[in-house]
Amino acid sequence: MKVINEKIELKTNGCGDLINITPEITQFLQTSMMRKGNLTVFVIGSTAAITSFEYESGLIQDVQNFFEELIPPNKKYHHDETWGDANGFSHLRAALQGPSMTIPFDDAELLLGTWQQIVLAEFDNKPRKRHIIVQIIGE
Repeated sequence: MKVINEKIELKTNGCGDLINITPEITQFLQTSMMRKGNLTVFVIGSTAAITSFEYESGLIQDVQNFFEELIPPNKKYHHDETWGDANGFSHLRAALQGPSMTIPFDDAELLLGTWQQIVLAEFDNKPRKRHIIVQIIGE
């Protein structure tokens, strides 16, 4: 069994930014020389998340609208009173979505659906520099 850790660093535009990170992750897997195992993607921070969906313009807008309606930014949140940074909604969205996902791989290929991509969801109310850890465990 072998373990490899990689890091993706990227800048986001702030809340609503959904970034397809599948190509970078696929590249890490290909250079790892591993044939089968699991790959975990984890974003560091409490106002961003990792998710998976068909990365196309209509669904990107649908996901953005979904979070705007479910956890609106203009509502009063106790976190905002604590820190005064007006991003309580960002923490709730990230907590709901989650910071990581694990994808199995076989024959050095991620076992994703045809239209399934791995996406960083930025929920913070300002642009951020994000660090994403990719851990590959396999043989």
